Amino acid sequence: MRPRLDRVSMALGKDGGVTVLQGPSGSGKSTLLRLLNRLVAPDAGRVRYRGADLATHDVLAHRREVGMVFQAPVLFPGTVADNLAVAEPDEGTDLAALLARCGLAPEDFLEREAATLSGGEAQRACLARALGTRPRVLLMDEPTSALDADATATIEALTRRLAGEGVAIVLVTHDRAQAARLGDRVIVLREGRVAA
Repeated sequence: MRPRLDRVSMALGKDGGVTVLQGPSGSGKSTLLRLLNRLVAPDAGRVRYRGADLATHDVLAHRREVGMVFQAPVLFPGTVADNLAVAEPDEGTDLAALLARCGLAPEDFLEREAATLSGGEAQRACLARALGTRPRVLLMDEPTSALDADATATIEALTRRLAGEGVAIVLVTHDRAQAARLGDRVIVLREGRVAA
């Protein structure tokens, strides 16, 4: 069985901006994001973060610096505010401001039950939760694949704004037009290897 990623060597996010990962299904894009967030460990080789072997980093501390937004939003039982609090934002973090930044009106969403959100609303709430830790790096795995045009535009604008503020973004997308709109650099994976 071939490895999901094979002899992949690259530097991501070093210069900030938006790095787009593209390639066909099964090429290793999502696996790479999971390695970067320590959701999986490599069978061989090393993943480094800020020069140090990621295996030596505290997992929870690492995930506060390297946030992740998944393709399918995952919200926990309770209100949207409860979900934002799971990220353990710094004391004094304005949860309403986090929601507003992601295009959700706080007065309508903060006390709403998470289970009642639409797919686009849930994805934006997950993005707000990820931003609650003030990450240095944000990993985004097809975050707009199930969203309508308005929600997609909101997330794309926020992605560019975050990159402009110095947050390094690593974005997986199959949408070539989106890659062209957002990417400062594009890395193409094929069969677990860097193709371009």
